[in-house]
Amino acid sequence: MTAPARTTHARAALLMLGSTVFFAFMVIAIKLASETLHTFEVAFFRNFFGMLATVPLLIRHGIGILKTDQLPRYVFRCFIGVFSMFCGFWAIGHLPLAQAVSLSYSSPLWVTIFAVFWLGEQVRARRWAAVAIGFIGVLVIVRPGTEGFTAGTLIAVASAILSGLVAIQIKQLSNTEPADRIVIYTTLLWVPMSLIPAVLVWEWPQGITWLWAIAAGVFGTGGHMLWTRALKLGEVSALTPISFMQLPIVAVLGWLLFDQGVDRWTIAGAAIILAANAYIAHREAVLARRAATKAPVEGAKPGF
Repeated sequence: MTAPARTTHARAALLMLGSTVFFAFMVIAIKLASETLHTFEVAFFRNFFGMLATVPLLIRHGIGILKTDQLPRYVFRCFIGVFSMFCGFWAIGHLPLAQAVSLSYSSPLWVTIFAVFWLGEQVRARRWAAVAIGFIGVLVIVRPGTEGFTAGTLIAVASAILSGLVAIQIKQLSNTEPADRIVIYTTLLWVPMSLIPAVLVWEWPQGITWLWAIAAGVFGTGGHMLWTRALKLGEVSALTPISFMQLPIVAVLGWLLFDQGVDRWTIAGAAIILAANAYIAHREAVLARRAATKAPVEGAKPGF
């Protein structure tokens, strides 16, 4: 590997690590804000202050960045995304943090399924097996039919499902739209979409709650920006394990700040889900490289 290539990979890894830390801090800020604010309000403030954080992008690119013929797709993607946000924020505010974050990692499993039916992608035996194993991890965390089951975990799963649909939309938009335009339009549309339900339960934040509301927006948008840039520089299979660091960071902060432990079922289920995700990311990267080179290896089996 040449020196420039090593530098690029190192930069991608640092960007992904920064994104992971930002998203972990966003989770903590949401949890703290949710102690006094309704989920709808927390989502609105996250989006409003996140929109303000994108202003430098808009200034740098100019108003021309908003020119697009994909506005209906942006609206549809953001409509699904705001419902996913409501479910995810509720889970963060009402479930143990490690459990809520672990279930959110099931989203790539749903992305694989939706890619087959929505995008017509071909998924073969190995990746289907990884998806099935990942869902076993979800069941281990949720534990339906046992005393440890709570209906709230299904809201976290619903967030992951909707997030999977959002990812498919982003994948389609990314074919023609630059990353910064996607980020800007997302924040611009999420603000009015989240304001409408927030008005119904409105209470002004008091004292330090303002800090948590602002932090949720800044960390969320900052993490999104770093994440998109990391994926532009590096391979998903190499960067995905770094993103999994969000879980131990959140677990430690949850223990320090909220005295929340992590039960063995969450640890076991999270390990299964993360392993399945890592394998899916690895196979997608392998297949992408094969498609790019168009040079099949003699005697090799088709990619799964």
